[in-house]
Amino acid sequence: MSTNTSLPHRALGRNGLNVSALGLGCMGMSEFYGAADDAESIAVIHRALDSGVNFLDTADMYGTGRNEQLVGRAISDRRDRVILATKFGNMRGPNGEFLGVNGRPEYVRQACDASLQRLGIDHIDLYYQHRVDPNTPIEDTIGAMAELVTAGKVRHLGMSEAAPATLRRAAKVHPIAALQTEYSLWSRDPEDEILATCRELGIGFVAYSPLGRGFLTGRFQSPADIPADDWRSRHPRFQGENFTRNLQLADTVKTIATELGCTPSQLALAWVLAQGNDIVPIPGTKRLNYLEENLGAATVQLTPETLNRIHRAFPPNATAGTRYHEQGMKAINL
Repeated sequence: MSTNTSLPHRALGRNGLNVSALGLGCMGMSEFYGAADDAESIAVIHRALDSGVNFLDTADMYGTGRNEQLVGRAISDRRDRVILATKFGNMRGPNGEFLGVNGRPEYVRQACDASLQRLGIDHIDLYYQHRVDPNTPIEDTIGAMAELVTAGKVRHLGMSEAAPATLRRAAKVHPIAALQTEYSLWSRDPEDEILATCRELGIGFVAYSPLGRGFLTGRFQSPADIPADDWRSRHPRFQGENFTRNLQLADTVKTIATELGCTPSQLALAWVLAQGNDIVPIPGTKRLNYLEENLGAATVQLTPETLNRIHRAFPPNATAGTRYHEQGMKAINL
């Protein structure tokens, strides 16, 4: 498949943050989705940049800092070509254990300085609060983040998995460029209220896991296809009867994609792109062949008739199982 070197750009927010219509999620390069190869991951980042992708997504918790270090090495000689997003708030201990969410102002400052050091850069283009801290007023957290903008350490602010009411409060403190939340054919929750709130407030929307954590690609035909060291082996939507029901939905995507002459991944990404010019999906991959495939989604045109057909085949709330385990569900939409 030929590489698309002229990806269109989309605006996130109202303050001049423009990124490629497809970003690259880097999380799986360091953790959660099985074994990784740093050399290939860096090659993927370089190929993405050469192909017109300028929007890279990482976080301080991915690989307990290792992912930021990896991304930093990959962009060290091409920083000017990258819109770099990272996140803070999910604290982890030295052995990777989760210690809770922290949005206290002093922690915001510490986390930013640590990320800048790991990434080897002097400013972060888009700095997200990874999860809302229910024990810290959002005004305090965003206020501390706004101070980072004033100090020149951060250019734009973002939030992740925040509820509409929280977004409204945050936006009164400082402009929010982007909300990052899971969104795909099999996670359509943002359509209920979140997307409308973002549009009212002028906040861009960054869709993570736009391929349904890989399920919509057609790669998984049974739970046995998922390696034991892959986080998805314990994900509710990849379990038992949920897997069976969701496989039927994924097969529908595959059928429509085949008719259109594209892959299931390309159809799923094209669907997200078609939901609005203020939406930027960030499919993650650590493999060059999957990157090339994903980039091809930018050229897939979906007619209104096809979009209606997809909607009927894969309506909201059709997916079986919650999108996180019980503890994870308590940390979203706060």
